Amino acid sequence: MASIAASVSLFFLLHLLSITATVAQTTYPPDVSALKAIKAAIDPTTIPDYSCLATWDFTYDPCATPSSHFLCGCACGYDYRINMLYFDAIGYVGTLSPLVSELTDLESIDLSNNKFSGPIPTSLFSLPNLISLNLRNNSFSGSIPPVIPILGTLQILDLSSNSLSGPLPQTLSSRILNRLDLSFNNFTGPIPKLPRNVRELALKSNYLSGILPETSFSELVQLEAVDLSDNLLTGTIPGWFFLQPFLQRVDLSNNRFTGMEILKPNNSNLVNTIDTGYNKITGYLSTNFTVYPMLSSLSLRYNKLKGSIPKEFSRKKTLRSLFLDGNYLKGKPSKDFFSRKSSIVSGSFGDNCLKRCPKSSKLCSKSQKKSSICRNAYGGKAKV
Repeated sequence: MASIAASVSLFFLLHLLSITATVAQTTYPPDVSALKAIKAAIDPTTIPDYSCLATWDFTYDPCATPSSHFLCGCACGYDYRINMLYFDAIGYVGTLSPLVSELTDLESIDLSNNKFSGPIPTSLFSLPNLISLNLRNNSFSGSIPPVIPILGTLQILDLSSNSLSGPLPQTLSSRILNRLDLSFNNFTGPIPKLPRNVRELALKSNYLSGILPETSFSELVQLEAVDLSDNLLTGTIPGWFFLQPFLQRVDLSNNRFTGMEILKPNNSNLVNTIDTGYNKITGYLSTNFTVYPMLSSLSLRYNKLKGSIPKEFSRKKTLRSLFLDGNYLKGKPSKDFFSRKSSIVSGSFGDNCLKRCPKSSKLCSKSQKKSSICRNAYGGKAKV
């Protein structure tokens, strides 16, 4: 009887082990194939022993735990699908395999600060679960697909500091992006209609041209920060631009704007930083700036502004930084600018046509223009 009981127990133990082996999960095979292709597209001489990719040993299962392999570079969900792809900033050289689109459970991709080159696979933009895509500071080239599929959940897109070119796709507006950074590339053409939910918009250091079209910004109900500096934008900066309901930080410097309209804001306006320096803006310094309730930093440096500096600026208690250097401003600045009660802690009035700007003040440490230059700016008048 004892031997029979032992045999029965052994039978049930073996049966249990067989069931366990049957249900033991492994990484979804197409995901493993995609990971293999991704690693194979990278120059092996740029994969040092201490890097994430050096731990990718495909004789082991990527999602197996615990494991001394696949220590970083990818992560798995509860269903043994790859849901994150993140590379260390080690300087990997290679291309991004199109098979990355087989990782259909991906929620986040971060390959930033490496040396990937070639085109960005078109299918990458239509991964059904992707929330964040960060390819910044690589050497990707080519264009963003002219027709980006409207499906998907992509909220963060950072392609900055690459060598991408061509126009920005008109279908950008169809995405639910809330952070878009395409800075430091070679994009050309006008600014298209932008994603309605974008909060942070950075298109700095490209070759974008044309005016600021209201149709591109009119539906941006959540925009908080915009950086369009170092482009080729022209025309007048329209007054509506600074009145967007949640806008806080604006950088339009280093463009070719020739005018600027400043409308009076309402009391709920949140703009605190404006930089329109290094343009070709003419006209006079608008006192409407001083009505912006939260304004703390204003730069209009190196434009072509004339007239005096309104005294209202010296009494603006929220204003901490004021750069007006490099214009043709004249007259005597209000003494309130130089009093101990002044709220301004940084700025410059230098390289203008001002009189009696005390050099003892940091605002006036830079010298003024030669009188001959000032006379020419004001039509050759003997006294400015």
